[in-house]
Amino acid sequence: MISIRNISKSFDNTKILENINLEVSKGEIISIIGPSGSGKSTLLRCIIGLEKADGGEVYYKGQLMNPKDKTSYQEIRSHMGFVFQHFNLFPNMTVLENCTLALKEVLHKKDDEASEIAMHYLEKVGLSNKAESYPNKLSGGQKQRVAIARALCMNPEIMLFDEPTSALDPEMIKEVLEVIKELKNQGMTMIIVTHEMNFAKNISNRIIFIEDGHIVEENSSQEFFSNPKTQRAKLFLDKVLYD
Repeated sequence: MISIRNISKSFDNTKILENINLEVSKGEIISIIGPSGSGKSTLLRCIIGLEKADGGEVYYKGQLMNPKDKTSYQEIRSHMGFVFQHFNLFPNMTVLENCTLALKEVLHKKDDEASEIAMHYLEKVGLSNKAESYPNKLSGGQKQRVAIARALCMNPEIMLFDEPTSALDPEMIKEVLEVIKELKNQGMTMIIVTHEMNFAKNISNRIIFIEDGHIVEENSSQEFFSNPKTQRAKLFLDKVLYD
């Protein structure tokens, strides 16, 4: 479904990603893990175009994502949902308005149809009763579930999650992870940057371990956590699982 070829990215002459290659198949769930600052979130943002890669290419179903071809580029991006670490909800809009904005502005849905779609997905994440609330009246877990519903409103074929639980209190993490598990049950293709190791282990088909902008190890979830191939991955798991 997605082919990432030789993606590189630098900030202020510091290499963040260097020649990253990755294939993602339909229905696959990939978790990207690694130390802080290793380039995980930057890779996710380069895939969807929130960051412009210095080199390399991203293909979606064999079609090049070319920012210079704006019509094609926006059409491809419309098939991808992105959930931010810090929710990125509009504070001056209700939950329903947050969810209908792109439906109306990008897909040109009429008000009634946009509201119907939004309410469907708010119900899916258990928040239809918060449709008229503003973000400042929601808990962190609720905000993130709204952000997921907002992304799902666009009917994406793949969801990208950038550390969706890292800004949450521990007791709120479970409710967000449950929504992601339900998406797995529905067959959604997902790429998830996460520090939740047990979650990554249980939900993922494949683990990508990144450090210093390189893929150090790529393996099935079961093999990565039970028998990592590289010494660096072993050291990482010893620290994050047993400290």
